[in-house]
Amino acid sequence: MDVIELSGVSKKYHLYKAPRDRLREFFTPGRRYHREHWALREVSVKVRRGETFCIVGENGSGKSTLLKLMVGILQPTVGTVEIRGRVTALLELGSGFNPEFTGRQNVFLNGAILGLTDREVTAKLDRILEFAEIGAYVDQPVKTYSSGMVVRLAFAVSVHLEPDILIVDEALAVGDIYFRQRCMRKIHELRSRGVTIVYVTHDISDVKALGDRALWLAQGRVVETGDAREVAVRYLAELVRKDSRQLRAEAARSHPAGVARRPEEVVVELPARALRHGDGGAEILGVRVSDDLGRPIERARTPCRLVVRVSAKATGDVGLPIVGVQLRADDVDFAGTNTAREDVRIERMRAGDICTVDFRFQLPEMAASRLTATPAIADGTLLDFRLCDMVEDAVEIRIRPGVAPVFGYMRIPCVAVSVTRPH
Repeated sequence: MDVIELSGVSKKYHLYKAPRDRLREFFTPGRRYHREHWALREVSVKVRRGETFCIVGENGSGKSTLLKLMVGILQPTVGTVEIRGRVTALLELGSGFNPEFTGRQNVFLNGAILGLTDREVTAKLDRILEFAEIGAYVDQPVKTYSSGMVVRLAFAVSVHLEPDILIVDEALAVGDIYFRQRCMRKIHELRSRGVTIVYVTHDISDVKALGDRALWLAQGRVVETGDAREVAVRYLAELVRKDSRQLRAEAARSHPAGVARRPEEVVVELPARALRHGDGGAEILGVRVSDDLGRPIERARTPCRLVVRVSAKATGDVGLPIVGVQLRADDVDFAGTNTAREDVRIERMRAGDICTVDFRFQLPEMAASRLTATPAIADGTLLDFRLCDMVEDAVEIRIRPGVAPVFGYMRIPCVAVSVTRPH
């Protein structure tokens, strides 16, 4: 069942050069002192009950405007918006809070807006304040809060007032890492309870980890809607292409010829329908995973050693080649490295030059999972580079369960010491 449905939604704003122009237009009918700006154009989307729906796009693409339409803060200029269920939202910093009220008063205010009685809010108040962790500040005016404190209270209120639909807009980026991790765990808990979540973020790893489906917006229009991971990859690829175009617009650099590697070292194995992105200055030819004896493997039981061999070919001048690989466990990025990080220098490459690099990993004990390797080649330094080619999840191996259980993704070596004895 669809709980959010937008049909042909467009939103128009009137922009004025100066505040006085708004007044002049009011008193002079027929004269126009504004220009029209369409923040959204013909957006149609449906969000199903219980799914996590992510929205991605560059700043100014219309993401926040779309969320405000979903919440009901704004009304569309054209089209219709239908919401079925109780909505709580964490939008712009301080949105929905009266700055003159205390934190406690704002909790009750938000509850009243959602149709809850004071008794119902009181029953949830202790859990809200415990999650927010703002202490005695709860009885101080919100205008005295730091940005982090506002986000803590706002998120605590949003998730504890039993929403059917939770809408979150980038606000979590303001919080510290400790609180952000708590928020992520709470979002996972809400997902397991069947709460519908609409989540706007610039963090592509969040989209991959949380999202069921995703919407990509650009200049107010829908570019693509579909599987969250696929949309995230294509969106990231477009950002990389945009960055590469910017770099090529700068002054061209001249590089001497590189040195090709021996043909027998080259790997030319890649999946037939690989998702890849980059500016094409070089390309990944292949990637292979083997054990420390060089035998190709498809399954492994950890702890173990893995060798990931990556071959790349220059299609143009690559002055400072960097070859790297990212490891993912069940679509979560958990480890990665590259030749620059490991202080391995690759000579300059020209069109046709090939290089091959072996990455030797010592994997810790890991939970049973799907492990993939994503190879890449770039030109530049760790701090300033252009991405030439990246092949998403180019090769896969299965991690088998070990004898002892692993809690989380991996086991970190630990020594436990008892500091008390039973009486």
